[in-house]
Amino acid sequence: MIIVVLPAYNAHQTLEKTYNEIPFDVVDDVILVDDCSSDDTIELAKRLGINHIYRHDINKGYGGNQKTCYNLALKLGATIVIMLHPDYQYTPKLIPAMVSMIQTGIYDVVFGSRMLGKQALKGGMPTYKFILNKILTLGQNIIINQNLSEYHTGYRAYSRKALCGINYNYNSDDFLFDNQVVCQILYSNYNLAEISCPTNFFREASSIGFAKGVRYAYGVIVTSFLYRLNKMKLINSAIFNR
Repeated sequence: MIIVVLPAYNAHQTLEKTYNEIPFDVVDDVILVDDCSSDDTIELAKRLGINHIYRHDINKGYGGNQKTCYNLALKLGATIVIMLHPDYQYTPKLIPAMVSMIQTGIYDVVFGSRMLGKQALKGGMPTYKFILNKILTLGQNIIINQNLSEYHTGYRAYSRKALCGINYNYNSDDFLFDNQVVCQILYSNYNLAEISCPTNFFREASSIGFAKGVRYAYGVIVTSFLYRLNKMKLINSAIFNR
């Protein structure tokens, strides 16, 4: 069963456009988790006919939202889970390609990368964000000895095996969650592929603020060093325990 999860927060203006582009000839079901939005995201989701809608009574953060998404998807029996932002920053049209790469059995995880093919700047990513993304990615590649084009994409497809094989519920409830998952996937030696993905930066798209961005960058570096120290068997962090 292939399930798309939508971690939503104040997504009323973009949810319908995102949902309407989901390829339902490939996707079996959709889960939307609303992180205590102040708009009518829930009402719109109901009008669109989304089968599984869940609302947090309090805001649990971006990572906390994803934890609920993945737990619900696995409970429903998902074999592949695609995490898609409902803010239309990433196109759902790549879902068939991402799913097929996992279905081959060669890859366990597929990321939609904005950095392959210069898609980020073409899609309107601010130059300073592009540069910081490149710097953080280079730093992580050096520290953890990998060669990814991007660690910070929010467009991801996971096999059931990969999600069940990492301790994602232990991760941060904030934006660092995504980066911790990358490190967990690599630490556990799951096969990860990247696919070039166009992106759309516009006013309604979600964006991390400066203060949170600084905390995120610090957390990324800390997570990378934890990865390296655990690989060297110098420490034993709970984040990498299965």
